Amino acid sequence: MVGNQVPVTVRGAELMKSELSRLRSEDRPSVIEAIAEARSHGDLSENAEYDAAKEKQSFIEGRISELEAKLSNLQVIDPAKLNAEGRVVFGATVRFEDLESGDSKVYQIVGEDEADIKGGKVSIVSPIARALIGKSEGDVAEVMAPGGVKEYEILDVSYG
Repeated sequence: MVGNQVPVTVRGAELMKSELSRLRSEDRPSVIEAIAEARSHGDLSENAEYDAAKEKQSFIEGRISELEAKLSNLQVIDPAKLNAEGRVVFGATVRFEDLESGDSKVYQIVGEDEADIKGGKVSIVSPIARALIGKSEGDVAEVMAPGGVKEYEILDVSYG
């Protein structure tokens, strides 16, 4: 990360904008309505619905603030527009093989907010991503894993 900038893929930026829009246009009005409904039931000191709605409102407002801050500092990176010359860079999709087991995996290197290991998206700050960055097809990356050093051969790097 450069300064306060948050690196993100084009898709990641779209997802954050979409979530912010939904929070503002659907979730916020819905929780305000729930609070008004709970208030109409009278005594707020023993009103679990009111407490739950206020707690949900607090979460929504916090998430809106968090997303607004991140969106104002986004550095959207489109790997297809980078001249990476076959090297692994932020946003690249990398196919690699574990030299010990022969297993191959495919990961896209993304921002922290986009990471989803089951979805094949690994954070730029993860040990595997840090080991792969800058390498090219045919190179071997060494990753310090809990069980010791793992070696991965890079089979393919793509940017789309």
